[in-house]
Amino acid sequence: MNYYSDNEILRHYLGHPLLKRIVEAKEQGYSQADKYNYAPADFAEAVEGYEQVLELVGELCAEYIAPNAMAVEEEGPSVENGRVKYAPATEHNLDLFRKAGLMGVSLPRCYGGLNFPMTVFTLIEDVVSRADAAFGNLWALQDCAETINCFGSDKQRERYLPRVCAGATMSMDLTEPDAGSDLQSVRLKATYSEEDGCWYLDGVKRFITNGDSDIHLVLARSEEGSVDGRGLSLFIVEKECGGVHTRRLENKMGIHGSPTCEIVFNRARAELCGSRRMGLIKYVMSLMNGARLGIATQSVGLAQATYNEALEYARSRKQFGKEIINFPAVYDIVGTMKARLDAARSLLYETARNVDMTNIFNDIARERSLTPEERQESKIFAKKADALTPIVKGIASEIANQNAYDAVQVHGGSGYMRDYLCERLYRDARITSIYEGTTQLQVVAAIRYATGGFYSQLLNEYLSENVPESLQPLRVRVQNMCDKYNEALERVQSFGDQEIIDFLARRIYEMASYSIMSSLLLLDAAANEELFLPSLNRFIAISEAIVAGHSTYICNFVPELINYFKQK
Repeated sequence: MNYYSDNEILRHYLGHPLLKRIVEAKEQGYSQADKYNYAPADFAEAVEGYEQVLELVGELCAEYIAPNAMAVEEEGPSVENGRVKYAPATEHNLDLFRKAGLMGVSLPRCYGGLNFPMTVFTLIEDVVSRADAAFGNLWALQDCAETINCFGSDKQRERYLPRVCAGATMSMDLTEPDAGSDLQSVRLKATYSEEDGCWYLDGVKRFITNGDSDIHLVLARSEEGSVDGRGLSLFIVEKECGGVHTRRLENKMGIHGSPTCEIVFNRARAELCGSRRMGLIKYVMSLMNGARLGIATQSVGLAQATYNEALEYARSRKQFGKEIINFPAVYDIVGTMKARLDAARSLLYETARNVDMTNIFNDIARERSLTPEERQESKIFAKKADALTPIVKGIASEIANQNAYDAVQVHGGSGYMRDYLCERLYRDARITSIYEGTTQLQVVAAIRYATGGFYSQLLNEYLSENVPESLQPLRVRVQNMCDKYNEALERVQSFGDQEIIDFLARRIYEMASYSIMSSLLLLDAAANEELFLPSLNRFIAISEAIVAGHSTYICNFVPELINYFKQK
């Protein structure tokens, strides 16, 4: 069994037209082929290399990561003398991926990385998360190294990036007991020592995934007397330098193999990453956007796993003399799970491609000045990436939770028992709509793109693409959804009251999200009807119901209702 090759849809995303441009830019016109024997000479060779790695990942996930997940769940990590000890199966998993050269996937070859685009990194994470979301957390945190690659000094890149490529683990230490989503309130203190020529960190961080990592990225208050985000800077801390230890592990509902730590910094030696005062304003915002794309990918992987479990059980379980997949009440659930999964995945890879293009222009800008045309194009891709990220993180995580719920429902009483995988997947999925910014915070991040008209522009762009005549009736239905969205948005804005806009924001967000996903799934079906048409038909029907429901609510909304909902 292979978790990549058994899912034909994943291969589809290696054939997107924009990927050819992404790869050519990432490979600097394929100029590295003479220097590195594993660098591709052209696009076809690059895709062949991606496929080989994905096949390897798929095999490792099917043969080792997924089978090890139960042992990881039961044993879990522990703390001994302020250090985290992974479950033996987790250590084994990490060792397998290190030996397979699957660390530093997106980092440049000069540091020992594979130099893969984010779209391909996302494909790998998609497969890994299907096998075990907890292990996916540990492995995917290597993406923190991109912050050092983008914003660190040459010396920092030379010092840390080869270590990550060799298998050093990473974490991003942001939240504190009194500063969760409100990172402007971070209090962990950074003090510069003129005598030692370095920074020292003192304080506590909480809810830190893989908090006893080898290399930490830490948000700390470097400006004495400051109280907001302008007083925060980003620091690099090495575990081996001392001064940082794990006080305790959180006792969580799910993802037990991924240690979530409370960490104490006691005069921990640190290096400033980038410029002072830019920690939250620039670097953490970039770091968080990457993390949110990662959680969206984890969500899609979990949605895949829950769908697979539901389908397999429904095909094998017999009631009243036939397999339960033959009952309408069951095949309706399973078909809906598949449609949601495919739509979320369409959105995920559209977001990843725009992130890739944004990164490419950023890389070029570090080497030379962008031309006016490049600057304009760079702004477009960056805006798309920034607008799509809160949608894909919020909606994909909600879909993961709904699919997990439905998988348990298909299993009936068995799904409530720990004997079945769907019980663990149900618990693992729950965190996806909470960490790296709750769905409510994703709505806050996205609503300006709705009220500013950008999502409407995106929808017009997607629906202007050519689709076969056979799909035109479906395109018309998607257009009708978009029209309802625009009408609802206009009504919300007509109130001229920010509190009402905020109150109705979740409905506008979902209308935009389901319209965008329907548009993207339509374009995927245009490229491969056989692969996507069943899900497209079902998902449009699902989306029409959601959009119509929100439209009716908004059209009938009266401002006086706000006072009713305020009642305690």
